[in-house]
Amino acid sequence: MAASTERIGPKRLVVGAHYGMGDWLAQRFTAIVMVVYTIILMVAFFGGRDFSYGGWAGLFAHAWMKVATVVTLGALAYHVWVGMRDIWMDYVKPTGIRMLLQFGTIVWLFACVAYAVIVLWRV
Repeated sequence: MAASTERIGPKRLVVGAHYGMGDWLAQRFTAIVMVVYTIILMVAFFGGRDFSYGGWAGLFAHAWMKVATVVTLGALAYHVWVGMRDIWMDYVKPTGIRMLLQFGTIVWLFACVAYAVIVLWRV
């Protein structure tokens, strides 16, 4: 084998480097979105006087609150997906079972977000 085609030593071809950085940044970004939304809810809760169903329905009747909630639900779902995918990849070694669990996670998260959006838009 020629020395120029060998990929051993300090000049070896590194595959997969830095793939985790995007996921790490995505989790930080989605966490910030969720913190901002939590602060909005806390201000609404502690600044509100009507703690009945009507008061909360009134808060979520505003278009900006619906949009903020949907964005937060999307961020939450993606945050969960990144974490669960990493757990499945780290601890479930048989590829078929891991793919089934990942597919099930995607279906479950999509169904949860879809149901939450349907409920939210009925308010």
